[in-house]
Amino acid sequence: MTENILEVRDLVKHYPVTRGVVFKKTIGHVKAVDGVSLELRAGETLGVVGESGCGKSTLARVLMNLERPTAGSVNYKGQDISKLSGGALRRLRRQIQLVMQDPYTSLNPRMTVGDLIGEPFEIHPEVAPKGSRREKVKELLDLVGLNPEHINRYPHQFSGGQRQRIGIARALALRPEIIVCDEPVSALDVSIQAQVMNLLEKLQAEFGLSYVFIAHDLSVVRHLSDRVAVMYLGKIVEIGTEDEIYERPTHPYTQALLSAVPVPDPTLRDQKAIIRLTGDVPSPISPPSGCRFRTRCWKAQDVCAEQVPLLEIRSGSDHPSACHFAEKREIVASHEA
Repeated sequence: MTENILEVRDLVKHYPVTRGVVFKKTIGHVKAVDGVSLELRAGETLGVVGESGCGKSTLARVLMNLERPTAGSVNYKGQDISKLSGGALRRLRRQIQLVMQDPYTSLNPRMTVGDLIGEPFEIHPEVAPKGSRREKVKELLDLVGLNPEHINRYPHQFSGGQRQRIGIARALALRPEIIVCDEPVSALDVSIQAQVMNLLEKLQAEFGLSYVFIAHDLSVVRHLSDRVAVMYLGKIVEIGTEDEIYERPTHPYTQALLSAVPVPDPTLRDQKAIIRLTGDVPSPISPPSGCRFRTRCWKAQDVCAEQVPLLEIRSGSDHPSACHFAEKREIVASHEA
């Protein structure tokens, strides 16, 4: 068991909802992240999965300290990074980097690839002396599978997959310990997704990186992750190892998500029971009382509206789940990435 490199405790991020143009009045809050606790161990990949709007990307921004939390803490090696600013925060940036979702908008079209990848060296000049930066950029291009001779090209001269490799090279420039990947392959074709995921695995093995890998594609998360956290409406509803989540899910929401994963083997399709959820995802401005999933859950009872289920290991389970009636359910799911 390796030590925790990142610890998140009771993390909350609420955005005010205002009314009025001149005299703005707060009439509510969007509860994007509402009491999330998790750990990231050195050298592991923690997958975070859930529907669009569940708070995954907000969680990524708070982990990077691009957004200040409303409450709670994000501890990197025992230091609460949410309270850092100025030089201390700038030094922290060397250790935690971000790979963004859209490779078409995350790169400045007016900068060459050399300038884009070399920009971290301008902010942190102690990492690379000025005379050696061009060679270091070429080394990074080669490391992510791009031609170092293309250092003077612009982003529009590359494909989507190549642009994402440029983003990965930029994240690697400062040799961080943690990389937060915010849906890094969702905008790419399936064949290119596999190449980028294989690259991330190779880089992790070579540099001992720790990943927080955020995605809505369950197959992608399974391919990369050591542990998986399932989010619903701002909360973690289940967390466990890849086998525990995909083979023995206990939360009804996780079971419903996995039942929707296509099975490529025709002989197994008839064995798979599809769970069809009714109703829409509630508004994060006014989530349901008690369990937030109860309005769509087939197991819901009175206690679900009265008590918030704790994320804990329950009788008959081997990993934490936030459900009063959690139970194992065998899922016929794809192992394909």
